[in-house]
Amino acid sequence: MVEHNLPADIERTSMAIITKELEERGISLLPEQEAVVRRVIHTTADFDYAENLTFTEDAVSRGVAAMAAGPVIVTDTNMARAGISKPALAKLGGEALCFMADPEIAEAARAAGTTRAAAAVRKAARDYPHAILAVGNAPTALLELCGLMEDGLRPALVIGVPVGFVNVVESKERLLETCRRLSVPAIVAMGRKGGSNVAAAICNALLYTAADILDPGRRGWQG
Repeated sequence: MVEHNLPADIERTSMAIITKELEERGISLLPEQEAVVRRVIHTTADFDYAENLTFTEDAVSRGVAAMAAGPVIVTDTNMARAGISKPALAKLGGEALCFMADPEIAEAARAAGTTRAAAAVRKAARDYPHAILAVGNAPTALLELCGLMEDGLRPALVIGVPVGFVNVVESKERLLETCRRLSVPAIVAMGRKGGSNVAAAICNALLYTAADILDPGRRGWQG
């Protein structure tokens, strides 16, 4: 057994294992989607994502372009925000935001009789209408987002990967249909699986691609 002590070596070996197991399972990834799918599998150790991650046309290329332009990424949990690579964001001149803990969001949700996630999406739409929106927890955020897109909102990219049992499948299906119809790029984990870690992993795959640091050896902060 070969021991790996450096983060870059561990990641490279992990990615090689993922590639080998995908081949053994007879799964062939589209080249432009490969970095995203592999990063999510690396984060979750769950090969189901090779089949349930769904991409609208040109979602990856448009997502990478948005990241390269110095993105504002708005997440629906502070956990997802924490998981997005800050060095990669800094390299590209971007920032990650989450409004869920803001007092004004709690008050807006109470006043509207809705969830904080839905209120946070409305704030993001108002303050950052062309942001990348990464939803890993709240299906109500996706449903609110669909309504806002129907009214004219056009995010740079929507990452829709909430996890759970109530309204999760339905919200993802509606999101994918809405984004396809309105030509909004989206990456969606169909079914029940997902989570904040998945949302962050997708963001990181796009950030690393945009910054040309997919190989961990090119990330100076990994040592």
